[in-house]
Amino acid sequence: MLANRLRKMKVAVEGCCHGALDAIYQQIKTLETKNKYKVDLLLICGDFQAVRNHRDLQCMSVPQKYRQLGDFYKYYTGEKAAPLLTIVIGGNHEASNYLWELYHGGWLAPNIYFLGHAGCVQVNGIRIAGASGIFKNHDFHQGHHERMPYDHGSMRSIYHIREYNIRRLSLLSKPDIFLSHDWPQSIEQHGDVKGLLRRKPFFKQDINSGNLGSPPLMGLLQTLRPNWWFSAHLHVRFEAIVRHGRGDQVPGESSPAVAPANPDEISILDEDFDEASATPEGALPTERAPALPQNPEEITLEGEEEDVEPPPRPVLPPSETRFIALDKCLPRREFLEVLARRAIPKLTYDPEWLAISRAFHPYFSTTRHQATYPDEATARARVSEALEWVQENVVRKASSDNGVSSLSVDERQVFAQTAPGPGQEGNSKFQQPPWYTNPQTAAFCDMLGIENKINPPPGA
Repeated sequence: MLANRLRKMKVAVEGCCHGALDAIYQQIKTLETKNKYKVDLLLICGDFQAVRNHRDLQCMSVPQKYRQLGDFYKYYTGEKAAPLLTIVIGGNHEASNYLWELYHGGWLAPNIYFLGHAGCVQVNGIRIAGASGIFKNHDFHQGHHERMPYDHGSMRSIYHIREYNIRRLSLLSKPDIFLSHDWPQSIEQHGDVKGLLRRKPFFKQDINSGNLGSPPLMGLLQTLRPNWWFSAHLHVRFEAIVRHGRGDQVPGESSPAVAPANPDEISILDEDFDEASATPEGALPTERAPALPQNPEEITLEGEEEDVEPPPRPVLPPSETRFIALDKCLPRREFLEVLARRAIPKLTYDPEWLAISRAFHPYFSTTRHQATYPDEATARARVSEALEWVQENVVRKASSDNGVSSLSVDERQVFAQTAPGPGQEGNSKFQQPPWYTNPQTAAFCDMLGIENKINPPPGA
């Protein structure tokens, strides 16, 4: 059971990071000293901002005044070391060029692992799945067509979640923890709506119309039924419990949605969007972290969320999902959650996710056109075949190589700097960086016997 595994490990969960890694790690250290325990694992729900240098900043979709290096580069260059295993997903304020390098997942810096645009890994047997980015209907059904240098539109569409990844995630069996940046649509109906409106009154119209959150994510929540679901994005703490019965439906009808215009957030308006890209188309005790002492600069983002058909749902027995949304790292804000006791964390691949990645790779599109997906029965049959391949060529091969069945991520993906740190950009400091081939992506594709469509070496 998840409760038993968590008793052996303490997990901290952070909302939006916005480049404030130093403050987050310091807050964890403060909690450890105060409470006399050791946190083993940190999960971050997007807007991580893995900015390596000033050229990466040119690929981050924020107004110019918010283009700041932040703290990440110090961990990337080795000036500082992440004090605990950190797993992150992407949001809508990212150095999207770097996250694309590691589309399938990989080490952003030593001890800081990106789950990928979609992914699932295990830490000491706890299955952690996640989806990066936010939902925009006009990009949802498209392929990953964006290429560097990004123009005004592709700098935004690059972080819009695709149906390809929702379908892949929907084929997973039940994960223990799910991370998303967006909230699942209408999740507020499963918690204290009045309390949420007291803190965020500008959510009222979207709540009343059932348009708050991402439709495909609610479909995933109902399909996967994880024990815990953590989100960020809207910069407020909110808790809910979704009780799953057979044939459970989300409250209300899905309809075109507009994310709340939060006055605390950075506004990236739809009028600024490049129209060329818009073609048609149980419960565990938790400890709440004390807030830090106010940065007047907060980032949030307006995002249009429209009606979308959720992924197919298998019949499952009744259960429940505990949902917690967390704030960003700011003084006097509820941005950190710590779940229950101690063990040395070990990051390993999830065999089922490896099989899904292999089986669905033929449908991965690097153009606007997305090939027709197989029906669910066919997709699951292909995943089953791919799982046999993974067992034979990845799991058993690892056993024969070292005498122990090991799916350790460290043994296959090794962190490597692909871009220079700040101060080494030369005369191109304020230009977008070149294309980098990341050896971790090459290693992942080689492991699964699939083509590297993300960043193949020149001439490949």
